[in-house]
Amino acid sequence: MGRRYYACRHCRGAQIPWDRWAGLEGGHVTPQAYRMVVLAGASWSFDVARDRLWEFCGFRISDETIRRITEEAGERAGRWGRSSEAAVKGLREANGEAEFYTDGTSVNTREGWREMRLGIFAKRPAGRPAEPEEWAKRCLPGATGRWAFGGILSSEALGPQWGQMAERLGLAGGRGVSVLADGARWIWKQAAEHLPRSEWVVDVFHVSEHLHACGRVLYGEHTSAAREWADARLGMVLRWGPVALLRELEREGSEQSVEGARKAVEDLIGYVKPNLDGLWYRDRLRRGLPIGSGQVEGACKTVVGRRLKCNGARWTVTNADRMVGLCCLLYSDLWAAYWSSEAA
Repeated sequence: MGRRYYACRHCRGAQIPWDRWAGLEGGHVTPQAYRMVVLAGASWSFDVARDRLWEFCGFRISDETIRRITEEAGERAGRWGRSSEAAVKGLREANGEAEFYTDGTSVNTREGWREMRLGIFAKRPAGRPAEPEEWAKRCLPGATGRWAFGGILSSEALGPQWGQMAERLGLAGGRGVSVLADGARWIWKQAAEHLPRSEWVVDVFHVSEHLHACGRVLYGEHTSAAREWADARLGMVLRWGPVALLRELEREGSEQSVEGARKAVEDLIGYVKPNLDGLWYRDRLRRGLPIGSGQVEGACKTVVGRRLKCNGARWTVTNADRMVGLCCLLYSDLWAAYWSSEAA
């Protein structure tokens, strides 16, 4: 059925009265369908979203319209997350110890590959106390709340957001927050400036990777001696702390006569020494707290990679930021809260 279209010859404004009466968003879909289209566009590539909408509910809409609607909603969702009380209320009131995770992953943009940096504030109750030898087998309680956000931003632009969001959560200065990350220097620099009251934790799996990489240089690829060397030093830092590990590495480095081996140990020392403050694992195990940053590494795959790294996808920076805002809503279990706020 056709709809009458009216345009003003003076101001060039245009409208379709029946669409306005029906509440059609952008002259295409009703508010209820709008939400459904955005969910599809945030979940799959736009062409797949088009096919799924037709398959699920017989709703025919072009992938270009899905793209336009989804990107528009992403901009609005980003503003909501940055300013709405509803965005932080659930996490602020959740039970448990506060945690903050951050990491980045590359996204293909029209300006080349750029790093999309993701941050997650979360809370979880402490688990039971554990001994160092139990670290890999223990099961921590699940998160009682989480709030993710991200963007293609420089570290200098991103760090202030951490402080602002911590303050919105009642964690000003990072008070009571464990910052868990992979040891990248830009992370600790921004944490020192914007979360100065936080407790730093270097991801134990990254430490293990560095130890095993060094062990392979010293004893050869795929050898039991390399694995045993790395495992013994990981056990050392878990049981006795980073100072004991550093002293052992400095002793071993001074004894190396082969240049490649000496350099491998020196590189490992160069990783351990700046991260000493984040390697006190035994205390955290006894408090039932996490020592790994797997939550954000998984989120980089499920939040960013799953949607923004579709085959052939090549984003503008602006639209990548919009899309990750929607994906973060889903990951943070804030989808319903956002749309309730939009309908209010």
